[in-house]
Amino acid sequence: MNVLAVGCHPDDLEIGCGGTLAKLSAEGHKVTMVHVANGNKGHKVIPTEELRLMRKQEAIAAGKLIGAEVISLDVPDLSVKSDSDELVQKLVQVIRRVKPDYMITHPPEDYMKDHMEVSRAVFDASFAATVPYYDEASGIAEHHKVAPIYYMDTLAGVGFLPTEYVDISDYIELKIQMNDSHQSQIKWLYEHDGIDFLDFVRTVSKFRGLQCGKPYAEGFTQCQAWPRLTTVRLLP
Repeated sequence: MNVLAVGCHPDDLEIGCGGTLAKLSAEGHKVTMVHVANGNKGHKVIPTEELRLMRKQEAIAAGKLIGAEVISLDVPDLSVKSDSDELVQKLVQVIRRVKPDYMITHPPEDYMKDHMEVSRAVFDASFAATVPYYDEASGIAEHHKVAPIYYMDTLAGVGFLPTEYVDISDYIELKIQMNDSHQSQIKWLYEHDGIDFLDFVRTVSKFRGLQCGKPYAEGFTQCQAWPRLTTVRLLP
């Protein structure tokens, strides 16, 4: 299968569904990781342009660990708007090129606006990508179906009740390595906020594992909107 995961910032996918993406890749599926925002405002010391370039390279390094293609849409932090025609067109072009069997993104409700805007933009683009006369100028043929969407966990799992789980017990260390690639965030949070974010990520994965009887897991819900529903189990 082709699986397209769309997160807001570099590291959001690694946090929310890194283990699942690693498992999919190990099983032979094609994984594409997209981050919409460039992370240029995610620090208090590193200048924005330097940080933008740094976070792009960190995301590429994380994706390389599982053999995933990594794409940045390069939208500045706090400037993500789902009603932006330009953003939807960019997402449509990625969807049409990748032709995903399903997609993973943020849930509609999360802890910050950028995440929620990405969720809405992915929902809109998943339909627009199937309309032949939308963005004809790109020259990329439409996707043949409205891809099912799975919503990954919120940060710390707050307010999120999974309806599906993926056992990532064999991939938890790889998930931690993927997150550890984002040193601009990991080091900063530890030194300046006292947060061991790698332990944070491991703890949430263990908590989800506790819920489904596995050592480590990731939780998801499926977008309940026609025609995105299916009778087939798509998550690994």
